[in-house]
Amino acid sequence: MRHRLFIALRAIPIGWATLALFVFFVERPLRQWTAPVIDVQWIATVRLGLDCVMLVATGWVVGRLSRPGSMLGVLVFAATLTVWDLSFLVSINVPWLLRLAAHVLGGDGSYLSSLVSSAASQGLLFASLMGGGLLGRPPAVPVSIRS
Repeated sequence: MRHRLFIALRAIPIGWATLALFVFFVERPLRQWTAPVIDVQWIATVRLGLDCVMLVATGWVVGRLSRPGSMLGVLVFAATLTVWDLSFLVSINVPWLLRLAAHVLGGDGSYLSSLVSSAASQGLLFASLMGGGLLGRPPAVPVSIRS
């Protein structure tokens, strides 16, 4: 039990530090170099794609350093991403998604397309993080025919 708690608590600072390093030293320079080349209409798509790549890399590092409970570490780190608006770092903004859902459930259908779009992008971002965590798991022991 203590080992799982240690893994969960250790994954939080590892994940935040890794994500910040990847975003500030890899993603932002890449966006600045490619911004003059790509069309204005593609900037949001490029940012979402780079955010997905950064989250895969972060998930991999968290999963790799949280062995043997790699997915526990990634899930705990992912839970910390849902609390705040992180649009200054990556495109994750779960509080905004919840506000959109409240408006739609309150009867205002004009927010429905924004809710669907935001839910899809948030789902893609969290799936990227989980995918990186799965890549960071220890390799499976091969099945042996010997007894």
